[in-house]
Amino acid sequence: MKLGEVCGSISVTFRRQLEKVILINTSDVLDGKVINHAYVPNENLRGQFKKSFQQGDILYSEIRPKNRRFAFVDFDASDYVASSKLMVIRANERVLPEFLFQVLKSDDITDQLQLLAETRSGTFPQITFSELAALDVRIPSINDQRAIAKTLGALDDKIENNRKINHHLEQMAQTIFTELCSDGETAVLSDILDVLYGKDHKRLGQGRIPCYGSGGIMRYVNEALYSGESVLIPRKGTLNNVLYINEPFWTVDTMFYTHMTRPNVAKFVYFTVRALDLAGMNVGSAVPSMTTAVLNALEIVLPSDESLASFEEAVNPMFLQIQANNTESARLSELRDTLLPRLMSGELSARDLGDSK
Repeated sequence: MKLGEVCGSISVTFRRQLEKVILINTSDVLDGKVINHAYVPNENLRGQFKKSFQQGDILYSEIRPKNRRFAFVDFDASDYVASSKLMVIRANERVLPEFLFQVLKSDDITDQLQLLAETRSGTFPQITFSELAALDVRIPSINDQRAIAKTLGALDDKIENNRKINHHLEQMAQTIFTELCSDGETAVLSDILDVLYGKDHKRLGQGRIPCYGSGGIMRYVNEALYSGESVLIPRKGTLNNVLYINEPFWTVDTMFYTHMTRPNVAKFVYFTVRALDLAGMNVGSAVPSMTTAVLNALEIVLPSDESLASFEEAVNPMFLQIQANNTESARLSELRDTLLPRLMSGELSARDLGDSK
């Protein structure tokens, strides 16, 4: 079938008279989850926030499909308002919403949509629902859909559980950071690291090395720009998306990477820079931007070498566990994306996955 035969794009204006609402933009959905649940006053809202949505709907960004800015709504959304840059996709009676979401977030669909987006002129690579609706897709029976969604959903649940564990570990490390690194001498960021530019990735082949932009992992490539501990700081785009990396990686020109010039400072830098309002230091106009000059001159409180060594010793096991969880989640994600096309093509039967009831 065509995707448009099993779902529709819903555009219902939010008209509820509530004192407070939750605004969902493209940056508030990521890889299956809505990540913003903060209330704001329901007054003088920007014009882009106008769409209502409901439990069972799928929010799907019109911009850069490969950035995986989409979410399955598994909660009561009566007080949520979506941006006009998010498609609200609703399954019809031919397909289970959970199965439809597995299809829409699959590599096959996102690759096709990204290709379509890049052929359009404009500021951002963008898609429309009519383009999504025209894509071909195999739709099995409802019972098979249920079995497929159940199995792939179990993998998603494990990935989400790893994310929650990592969040808890980071909170623990943050507490230790606050306790051990509260005193020290005044310094600037350039005293302990070098800020370096990312490079173009288009010539690189596919591989297993993560390639980062300001929004996160863009793809996996066959070469590394840098290996070892580094803190990635956005140069353009989402300026507050600071990342700690301790493996070979590549960054594109929208993301700075850093080389530490003193021992035991990488994790300290991560928590220090992450606490800053980098978005408030924006030097761009149309697109939020950061410069090496601004970063190098950032004033910090630098603890003693002894405090930095104690901090490193205390939090390193937590960061190793976070890295192990991320590795497992990447493996599960790869397994999930490999299973779906085999199940939909009939190469692997849904009966092989267990009872579909």
